[in-house]
Amino acid sequence: MATNVKQMLEAANAAVPKITPDQAADMIKAGNTLILDVRDAPEVATSGKVAGALNVSRGMLEFRADPESPYHDKSFDKGKTVILYCASGGRSALAGKVLKDMGYEKVYNVGGFKDWTGAVEK
Repeated sequence: MATNVKQMLEAANAAVPKITPDQAADMIKAGNTLILDVRDAPEVATSGKVAGALNVSRGMLEFRADPESPYHDKSFDKGKTVILYCASGGRSALAGKVLKDMGYEKVYNVGGFKDWTGAVEK
């Protein structure tokens, strides 16, 4: 059955809870958290990223998150809380849904980098 971006975003937003930057900061303080920036490298180079975040472009997410992939990143751990963001919240919602589909359970979308109120690193 064919689908469109609107339907994909609706499904992603239904599967991945949206949290505020303050809620994300509390989760980060609690520890065992992966902060994931799914923007492309040029975006990150221009604006910086959330302090401590791992940048994995949306296109490489599945390869980095899958322990069976030769491109796996050891930062990904299904026992961690994963907090995603992008520029405005769409890519992070879709990425969160993919991680849920891959067996990650504690996945949250904080939305857009523009809304982040915490520390940023260049």
